[in-house]
Amino acid sequence: MKTLLKKAVCGKRLTKDEGISLFLGAGLLPLARAADEVRKRLHPEGVVSFIIDRNINYTNVCVNQCRFCAFYRAEDAPEAYLLPDDVIFRKIRETVEVGGTQILIQGGLHPRLDISYYRRLFSGIKKRFNINIHGLSPAEIKHIAKNSGLTIRETLVNLKKAGLDSIPGGGAEILVDSVRGEVSPKKISYEGWREVMLTAQELGFPTTATMMFGSVERPEDIVEHIFRVREMQDAHHGFTAFIPWTYQPGNTELGGKTATGVEYLRVLAFSRLFLDNVPNLQVSWVTQGAAMAQAALRFGANDFGSTMLEENVVAAAGVKNRMDSGDIVYLIKNAGFTPAQRDTKYSILKVF
Repeated sequence: MKTLLKKAVCGKRLTKDEGISLFLGAGLLPLARAADEVRKRLHPEGVVSFIIDRNINYTNVCVNQCRFCAFYRAEDAPEAYLLPDDVIFRKIRETVEVGGTQILIQGGLHPRLDISYYRRLFSGIKKRFNINIHGLSPAEIKHIAKNSGLTIRETLVNLKKAGLDSIPGGGAEILVDSVRGEVSPKKISYEGWREVMLTAQELGFPTTATMMFGSVERPEDIVEHIFRVREMQDAHHGFTAFIPWTYQPGNTELGGKTATGVEYLRVLAFSRLFLDNVPNLQVSWVTQGAAMAQAALRFGANDFGSTMLEENVVAAAGVKNRMDSGDIVYLIKNAGFTPAQRDTKYSILKVF
Protein backbone atom coordinates (compact mmCIF):
# COMPACT_ATOMS: atom_id res chain seq x y z
CA MET A 1 0.00 0.00 0.00
CA LYS A 2 2.83 2.42 0.84
CA THR A 3 4.46 1.75 -2.53
CA LEU A 4 1.22 2.39 -4.42
CA LEU A 5 0.46 5.55 -2.46
CA LYS A 6 3.97 6.88 -3.08
CA LYS A 7 3.63 6.09 -6.78
CA ALA A 8 0.41 8.13 -7.02
CA VAL A 9 1.81 11.03 -4.97
CA CYS A 10 4.80 11.23 -7.33
CA GLY A 11 2.48 11.55 -10.32
CA LYS A 12 3.03 8.08 -11.74
CA ARG A 13 -0.02 6.39 -13.24
CA LEU A 14 -1.63 3.52 -11.34
CA THR A 15 -2.82 0.51 -13.33
CA LYS A 16 -6.39 -0.73 -12.93
CA ASP A 17 -5.23 -3.72 -10.86
CA GLU A 18 -3.15 -1.43 -8.65
CA GLY A 19 -6.18 0.81 -8.29
CA ILE A 20 -8.33 -2.07 -7.12
CA SER A 21 -5.66 -3.15 -4.62
CA LEU A 22 -5.35 0.40 -3.30
CA PHE A 23 -9.09 1.01 -3.08
CA LEU A 24 -9.69 -2.23 -1.20
CA GLY A 25 -6.56 -2.31 0.92
CA ALA A 26 -5.41 1.16 1.94
CA GLY A 27 -6.43 2.73 5.23
CA LEU A 28 -8.62 5.84 5.07
CA LEU A 29 -6.09 8.22 6.61
CA PRO A 30 -3.14 7.09 4.45
CA LEU A 31 -5.42 7.59 1.43
CA ALA A 32 -6.32 11.04 2.71
CA ARG A 33 -2.71 12.09 3.27
CA ALA A 34 -1.71 10.94 -0.20
CA ALA A 35 -4.71 12.60 -1.85
CA ASP A 36 -3.97 15.85 -0.02
CA GLU A 37 -0.38 15.73 -1.30
CA VAL A 38 -1.64 15.29 -4.86
CA ARG A 39 -4.01 18.22 -4.39
CA LYS A 40 -1.12 20.37 -3.19
CA ARG A 41 0.94 19.36 -6.21
CA LEU A 42 -1.86 20.16 -8.65
CA HIS A 43 -3.13 23.27 -6.83
CA PRO A 44 -0.22 24.63 -4.77
CA GLU A 45 -1.83 28.03 -4.28
CA GLY A 46 -4.26 26.64 -1.66
CA VAL A 47 -7.33 28.06 -3.38
CA VAL A 48 -10.69 26.28 -3.22
CA SER A 49 -13.08 27.45 -5.90
CA PHE A 50 -16.85 27.56 -6.29
CA ILE A 51 -19.36 28.86 -8.82
CA ILE A 52 -22.56 30.85 -8.37
CA ASP A 53 -25.27 29.14 -10.36
CA ARG A 54 -28.75 27.67 -10.32
CA ASN A 55 -30.00 24.21 -11.22
CA ILE A 56 -33.12 24.60 -13.37
CA ASN A 57 -34.96 21.32 -13.83
CA TYR A 58 -37.16 22.32 -16.76
CA THR A 59 -39.27 19.12 -16.68
CA ASN A 60 -39.75 16.11 -14.44
CA VAL A 61 -41.45 14.06 -17.16
CA CYS A 62 -39.21 11.12 -18.04
CA VAL A 63 -39.66 7.95 -20.06
CA ASN A 64 -36.64 6.26 -18.43
CA GLN A 65 -38.15 5.98 -14.93
CA CYS A 66 -34.87 4.91 -13.30
CA ARG A 67 -35.22 2.83 -10.14
CA PHE A 68 -32.85 5.07 -8.16
CA CYS A 69 -34.67 8.32 -9.02
CA ALA A 70 -37.37 9.98 -6.90
CA PHE A 71 -37.73 12.99 -9.23
CA TYR A 72 -39.32 11.63 -12.41
CA ARG A 73 -43.04 11.57 -13.20
CA ALA A 74 -45.08 10.04 -16.02
CA GLU A 75 -46.46 12.61 -18.45
CA ASP A 76 -50.04 12.14 -17.18
CA ALA A 77 -49.12 12.29 -13.47
CA PRO A 78 -50.68 15.12 -11.41
CA GLU A 79 -47.21 16.40 -10.39
CA ALA A 80 -45.79 16.32 -13.94
CA TYR A 81 -44.58 19.66 -15.30
CA LEU A 82 -42.79 21.42 -18.15
CA LEU A 83 -41.71 24.90 -17.10
CA PRO A 84 -42.95 27.76 -19.31
CA ASP A 85 -40.21 29.87 -20.88
CA ASP A 86 -41.12 32.93 -18.81
CA VAL A 87 -40.63 30.95 -15.58
CA ILE A 88 -37.19 29.78 -16.76
CA PHE A 89 -36.27 33.36 -17.72
CA ARG A 90 -37.36 34.61 -14.27
CA LYS A 91 -35.19 32.02 -12.56
CA ILE A 92 -32.21 33.04 -14.70
CA ARG A 93 -32.80 36.73 -13.99
CA GLU A 94 -32.77 36.01 -10.24
CA THR A 95 -29.49 34.10 -10.67
CA VAL A 96 -27.83 36.95 -12.57
CA GLU A 97 -28.97 39.45 -9.93
CA VAL A 98 -26.98 37.62 -7.23
CA GLY A 99 -23.84 37.36 -9.36
CA GLY A 100 -24.52 34.04 -11.04
CA THR A 101 -22.48 33.17 -14.13
CA GLN A 102 -23.96 29.79 -14.99
CA ILE A 103 -27.26 27.95 -15.16
CA LEU A 104 -27.41 24.18 -15.03
CA ILE A 105 -30.35 23.04 -17.18
CA GLN A 106 -31.29 19.39 -16.81
CA GLY A 107 -34.55 17.48 -16.84
CA GLY A 108 -36.23 14.21 -17.62
CA LEU A 109 -36.49 12.60 -21.03
CA HIS A 110 -39.77 14.15 -22.16
CA PRO A 111 -41.38 12.10 -24.96
CA ARG A 112 -42.54 15.16 -26.93
CA LEU A 113 -39.47 17.42 -26.83
CA ASP A 114 -37.17 17.51 -29.85
CA ILE A 115 -34.39 19.78 -31.08
CA SER A 116 -36.78 22.62 -31.93
CA TYR A 117 -37.69 23.09 -28.26
CA TYR A 118 -34.08 23.40 -27.17
CA ARG A 119 -33.09 25.65 -30.08
CA ARG A 120 -35.88 28.03 -29.15
CA LEU A 121 -35.18 27.92 -25.42
CA PHE A 122 -31.40 28.33 -25.60
CA SER A 123 -31.49 31.09 -28.20
CA GLY A 124 -34.11 32.87 -26.12
CA ILE A 125 -31.87 32.67 -23.05
CA LYS A 126 -28.85 34.02 -24.94
CA LYS A 127 -30.86 36.95 -26.33
CA ARG A 128 -31.79 37.99 -22.80
CA PHE A 129 -28.84 37.07 -20.59
CA ASN A 130 -25.05 36.96 -20.60
CA ILE A 131 -24.76 33.61 -18.83
CA ASN A 132 -23.17 30.21 -19.47
CA ILE A 133 -25.65 27.47 -20.32
CA HIS A 134 -24.32 24.28 -18.73
CA GLY A 135 -26.92 21.79 -19.72
CA LEU A 136 -28.30 18.46 -20.86
CA SER A 137 -26.86 15.15 -19.72
CA PRO A 138 -25.69 12.60 -22.31
CA ALA A 139 -28.96 10.70 -21.82
CA GLU A 140 -30.95 13.83 -22.66
CA ILE A 141 -28.83 14.53 -25.74
CA LYS A 142 -29.25 10.95 -26.98
CA HIS A 143 -33.02 11.26 -26.41
CA ILE A 144 -33.20 14.59 -28.28
CA ALA A 145 -31.29 13.07 -31.20
CA LYS A 146 -33.71 10.12 -31.36
CA ASN A 147 -36.80 12.35 -31.17
CA SER A 148 -35.38 14.64 -33.87
CA GLY A 149 -34.10 12.03 -36.31
CA LEU A 150 -30.57 13.40 -35.99
CA THR A 151 -27.17 11.94 -35.23
CA ILE A 152 -25.45 12.75 -31.94
CA ARG A 153 -23.03 15.06 -33.76
CA GLU A 154 -25.83 16.86 -35.61
CA THR A 155 -27.73 17.31 -32.37
CA LEU A 156 -24.71 18.75 -30.57
CA VAL A 157 -23.93 21.11 -33.47
CA ASN A 158 -27.52 22.39 -33.37
CA LEU A 159 -27.39 22.85 -29.60
CA LYS A 160 -24.07 24.70 -29.79
CA LYS A 161 -25.41 27.10 -32.43
CA ALA A 162 -28.45 27.75 -30.24
CA GLY A 163 -26.32 28.67 -27.22
CA LEU A 164 -25.37 25.54 -25.24
CA ASP A 165 -21.91 26.25 -23.80
CA SER A 166 -20.92 23.17 -21.79
CA ILE A 167 -22.24 19.75 -20.83
CA PRO A 168 -22.56 18.25 -17.34
CA GLY A 169 -21.72 14.62 -16.68
CA GLY A 170 -25.11 13.67 -15.27
CA GLY A 171 -26.58 10.25 -15.90
CA ALA A 172 -23.24 8.49 -15.54
CA GLU A 173 -24.28 6.63 -12.38
CA ILE A 174 -21.79 3.73 -12.63
CA LEU A 175 -20.29 3.29 -16.10
CA VAL A 176 -20.62 -0.49 -15.98
CA ASP A 177 -23.57 -1.92 -17.89
CA SER A 178 -24.34 -4.72 -15.43
CA VAL A 179 -24.92 -2.08 -12.74
CA ARG A 180 -26.79 0.22 -15.11
CA GLY A 181 -29.09 -2.65 -16.05
CA GLU A 182 -30.12 -2.97 -12.41
CA VAL A 183 -30.54 0.69 -11.42
CA SER A 184 -31.53 2.29 -14.74
CA PRO A 185 -32.45 -0.41 -17.27
CA LYS A 186 -33.93 2.03 -19.83
CA LYS A 187 -31.07 4.53 -19.73
CA ILE A 188 -28.26 4.71 -22.28
CA SER A 189 -25.38 2.27 -21.94
CA TYR A 190 -21.81 3.11 -21.02
CA GLU A 191 -20.97 3.21 -24.73
CA GLY A 192 -23.86 5.64 -25.32
CA TRP A 193 -22.64 7.95 -22.54
CA ARG A 194 -19.10 7.73 -23.88
CA GLU A 195 -20.18 8.49 -27.45
CA VAL A 196 -21.98 11.69 -26.44
CA MET A 197 -19.13 12.92 -24.27
CA LEU A 198 -16.32 12.24 -26.73
CA THR A 199 -18.30 13.77 -29.59
CA ALA A 200 -19.05 16.84 -27.50
CA GLN A 201 -15.38 17.20 -26.59
CA GLU A 202 -14.38 16.90 -30.25
CA LEU A 203 -16.73 19.82 -30.93
CA GLY A 204 -15.09 21.91 -28.21
CA PHE A 205 -17.62 21.58 -25.39
CA PRO A 206 -16.15 21.65 -21.88
CA THR A 207 -17.68 18.77 -19.92
CA THR A 208 -17.67 17.27 -16.45
CA ALA A 209 -17.79 13.65 -15.30
CA THR A 210 -19.83 12.38 -12.36
CA MET A 211 -20.34 9.14 -10.48
CA MET A 212 -23.29 8.11 -8.33
CA PHE A 213 -22.21 5.31 -5.99
CA GLY A 214 -23.61 3.50 -2.98
CA SER A 215 -26.50 1.66 -4.63
CA VAL A 216 -25.82 -1.89 -5.87
CA GLU A 217 -22.31 -1.67 -7.34
CA ARG A 218 -19.20 -3.53 -6.14
CA PRO A 219 -15.94 -1.76 -5.22
CA GLU A 220 -14.47 -3.11 -8.46
CA ASP A 221 -17.25 -1.34 -10.39
CA ILE A 222 -16.32 1.97 -8.77
CA VAL A 223 -12.71 1.52 -9.86
CA GLU A 224 -13.84 0.53 -13.36
CA HIS A 225 -15.95 3.69 -13.62
CA ILE A 226 -13.06 5.93 -12.64
CA PHE A 227 -10.72 3.99 -14.96
CA ARG A 228 -13.12 4.59 -17.87
CA VAL A 229 -13.31 8.31 -17.12
CA ARG A 230 -9.49 8.39 -17.15
CA GLU A 231 -9.42 6.57 -20.50
CA MET A 232 -11.90 9.05 -22.01
CA GLN A 233 -9.90 11.96 -20.65
CA ASP A 234 -6.79 10.67 -22.42
CA ALA A 235 -8.60 11.17 -25.74
CA HIS A 236 -9.46 14.89 -25.63
CA HIS A 237 -8.80 16.20 -22.09
CA GLY A 238 -12.32 17.58 -22.20
CA PHE A 239 -13.36 16.87 -18.60
CA THR A 240 -12.79 19.91 -16.39
CA ALA A 241 -13.76 18.11 -13.18
CA PHE A 242 -14.87 14.86 -11.58
CA ILE A 243 -17.78 14.87 -9.14
CA PRO A 244 -18.57 11.70 -7.16
CA TRP A 245 -21.77 11.74 -5.12
CA THR A 246 -23.75 9.23 -3.09
CA TYR A 247 -27.02 7.56 -4.01
CA GLN A 248 -29.95 8.88 -1.96
CA PRO A 249 -32.53 6.11 -1.43
CA GLY A 250 -35.47 8.13 -0.08
CA ASN A 251 -38.73 7.83 -2.06
CA THR A 252 -37.10 5.60 -4.71
CA GLU A 253 -38.15 2.23 -6.12
CA LEU A 254 -34.64 0.86 -5.56
CA GLY A 255 -34.55 1.72 -1.85
CA GLY A 256 -31.68 0.56 0.33
CA LYS A 257 -29.21 2.67 2.29
CA THR A 258 -26.88 5.46 1.27
CA ALA A 259 -23.11 5.23 1.53
CA THR A 260 -21.52 6.31 4.81
CA GLY A 261 -19.34 9.37 5.23
CA VAL A 262 -16.26 7.16 5.47
CA GLU A 263 -17.16 5.48 2.18
CA TYR A 264 -17.66 8.87 0.52
CA LEU A 265 -14.28 10.13 1.70
CA ARG A 266 -12.56 6.91 0.57
CA VAL A 267 -14.00 7.26 -2.94
CA LEU A 268 -13.07 10.93 -3.08
CA ALA A 269 -9.46 10.38 -1.99
CA PHE A 270 -9.04 7.41 -4.31
CA SER A 271 -10.43 9.46 -7.21
CA ARG A 272 -7.74 12.10 -6.68
CA LEU A 273 -5.01 9.46 -6.69
CA PHE A 274 -6.24 7.50 -9.70
CA LEU A 275 -7.48 10.33 -11.95
CA ASP A 276 -4.11 11.75 -12.83
CA ASN A 277 -5.41 13.63 -15.88
CA VAL A 278 -8.54 15.38 -14.53
CA PRO A 279 -7.50 18.69 -12.96
CA ASN A 280 -10.35 19.37 -10.54
CA LEU A 281 -12.14 17.26 -7.94
CA GLN A 282 -15.42 18.60 -6.61
CA VAL A 283 -17.12 17.94 -3.26
CA SER A 284 -20.83 17.11 -3.08
CA TRP A 285 -22.18 19.23 -0.25
CA VAL A 286 -25.68 18.74 -1.66
CA THR A 287 -25.59 15.06 -0.64
CA GLN A 288 -23.00 15.22 2.17
CA GLY A 289 -23.78 18.43 4.05
CA ALA A 290 -21.48 21.26 5.09
CA ALA A 291 -19.28 19.47 7.66
CA MET A 292 -18.44 16.52 5.41
CA ALA A 293 -17.78 18.88 2.49
CA GLN A 294 -15.26 20.76 4.64
CA ALA A 295 -13.49 17.52 5.59
CA ALA A 296 -13.43 16.51 1.92
CA LEU A 297 -11.08 19.40 1.20
CA ARG A 298 -8.36 17.37 2.95
CA PHE A 299 -9.24 14.26 0.96
CA GLY A 300 -8.12 15.62 -2.40
CA ALA A 301 -10.93 17.98 -3.40
CA ASN A 302 -10.14 21.52 -4.56
CA ASP A 303 -13.59 22.73 -5.61
CA PHE A 304 -16.72 23.31 -3.53
CA GLY A 305 -19.11 23.03 -6.44
CA SER A 306 -21.90 25.53 -6.86
CA THR A 307 -24.22 27.59 -4.73
CA MET A 308 -27.04 25.73 -6.49
CA LEU A 309 -29.68 28.35 -5.73
CA GLU A 310 -32.25 25.71 -6.63
CA GLU A 311 -32.04 21.90 -6.62
CA ASN A 312 -34.91 19.46 -7.10
CA VAL A 313 -33.56 16.00 -7.97
CA VAL A 314 -31.71 15.15 -4.73
CA ALA A 315 -34.37 17.06 -2.78
CA ALA A 316 -37.02 14.67 -4.15
CA ALA A 317 -35.21 11.89 -2.27
CA GLY A 318 -35.60 13.85 0.96
CA VAL A 319 -32.12 15.43 1.19
CA LYS A 320 -32.32 19.21 1.35
CA ASN A 321 -28.97 20.79 2.15
CA ARG A 322 -28.80 24.49 1.27
CA MET A 323 -26.14 27.22 1.41
CA ASP A 324 -25.36 30.53 -0.25
CA SER A 325 -22.05 32.00 -1.41
CA GLY A 326 -21.42 33.54 2.02
CA ASP A 327 -21.77 30.13 3.67
CA ILE A 328 -19.39 28.57 1.15
CA VAL A 329 -16.79 31.30 1.62
CA TYR A 330 -16.96 30.86 5.40
CA LEU A 331 -16.62 27.08 5.20
CA ILE A 332 -13.63 27.24 2.85
CA LYS A 333 -11.84 29.84 5.00
CA ASN A 334 -12.60 27.91 8.16
CA ALA A 335 -11.02 24.81 6.61
CA GLY A 336 -7.77 26.74 6.03
CA PHE A 337 -8.07 27.56 2.33
CA THR A 338 -8.54 30.67 0.21
CA PRO A 339 -12.05 30.88 -1.30
CA ALA A 340 -12.40 32.00 -4.91
CA GLN A 341 -15.37 32.39 -7.23
CA ARG A 342 -14.80 30.75 -10.63
CA ASP A 343 -16.57 30.41 -13.94
CA THR A 344 -17.53 27.23 -15.80
CA LYS A 345 -14.03 26.74 -17.23
CA TYR A 346 -12.42 27.19 -13.80
CA SER A 347 -11.05 30.66 -14.49
CA ILE A 348 -10.92 32.63 -11.23
CA LEU A 349 -13.26 35.64 -11.15
CA LYS A 350 -12.86 36.81 -7.54
CA VAL A 351 -10.67 35.86 -4.60
CA PHE A 352 -12.04 36.35 -1.08
